[in-house]
Order: sequence, then C-alpha cells, then structure tokens
Amino acid sequence: MIVYPVTEKFISINGEGTKAGELAVFIRFRSCNLACSYCDTRWANAASAPAEMTTADELVQFSEGIKNITLTGGEPLLQQNLYHLIERLVRHHHEIEIETNGAVSVKDLSSQAYRPSFTMDYKLPSSNMESSMLTENFQFLCEKDTVKFVAGSREDLERADEIIKTYSLTEKCYVYFSPVFGRIQPAEIVAFMREKNLNNVRLQLQMHKYIWDPQKRGV
Repeated sequence: MIVYPVTEKFISINGEGTKAGELAVFIRFRSCNLACSYCDTRWANAASAPAEMTTADELVQFSEGIKNITLTGGEPLLQQNLYHLIERLVRHHHEIEIETNGAVSVKDLSSQAYRPSFTMDYKLPSSNMESSMLTENFQFLCEKDTVKFVAGSREDLERADEIIKTYSLTEKCYVYFSPVFGRIQPAEIVAFMREKNLNNVRLQLQMHKYIWDPQKRGV
C-alpha cells in the first residue's frame, strides 16, 4: 500500500499566486532538503517530523468538493510515488498545484499526462540557499506555472531582476515578488519594480498572514 507522510491537511484559501483568494485543500508533506533563513514551516522539515501516514484514497476523500489542491511541504517533490497521488486527484476532477523550492528537478512531472502546475521558488541571497537552485528547471516551465522570488532586501531584489532577465521568465510563466514577512516593506518592492520597469512581474502578499495570526497553522 502506498502511503504519504502528511504533517497536516486543511481547507482554506490560497494566500498567494494566480488563485489567491480561492478555496483550496492544502496537503503538507514531511521533509525538506533546504533550510531557508526565513522558513515558516521548520516544524515540518525534518525527516523525523510527526506525520500521519495517509493513502491516496484518504486524501481524495478529504478533498471532496474542493477544486484546487496545493501539495506543499516541506518539499513535496521528495515524496515517493507522488504521481500516483496526482493522477488519483486529477481523475476526481481536482486541479493540482505543487509548491516546490527550486532545488529538486521538475523534469519528470512536467512531461506526465496529468501535469500539475508548479509554483517554484528561486531562493535569493538572504535565504542562504541560492547555491542549491536548479536553474535547468526553468526550461520545463510553461504558461500555467509560477516562479516566486521571496525577497528580504534590496540585494535580493537586484538578484531577482537579474534572474528574470537572464532566463526570460516573464515570457515563460507568471512571476511574483513576495516580501519576507516583517523584513522588508511591500512599498520598497513596488518602488523597485517601478525603478526597473518590471512589467509582467506581480507583487503578492501572503494573504493568510493578514487574515489570521502569522504563526497560526492550518490556515
């Protein structure tokens, strides 16, 4: 029997991205291969983190009635047999988004019949994880995918601008800037976007952190 280490599952709204404000099921998996300086899910990142071993059928049943499914973590692409779950969910008329950290290849999943959409981070200098980024992932992105730059400083923004232009990201997919919560003011990001004429780049705020306590889980 195939089971998945799920640290939490809940129904809320998408706080970010192209479906911000829409209802979604969130399925958070255990374990991550990075340790970002600003990570807000460290409690789920260890290979030994508490998790409920859950089958695909149980996750399908939990998701009944909700169209959008977000697979997150941790790092969901580290999970074995992930495509089995994706296929089961899609066959039950769900739309699948994978939130991935940019340090695991998306090549195999990008060519599958039931291809999910990817919201892929590019880790900027303040994360202390930029050296782990797989820029070859950019070639597998398409118009329904997103690259997200979480910025905490002017240096981060400058680096994001460089990456966007080097890889022509706004011609491939959606591109978002998101502030590290409490570390940079959104107005500073807007000013940078104006200064650099960053057309087709969007600023997003983590909506759930404004609706609920920023430390609250399950929202």
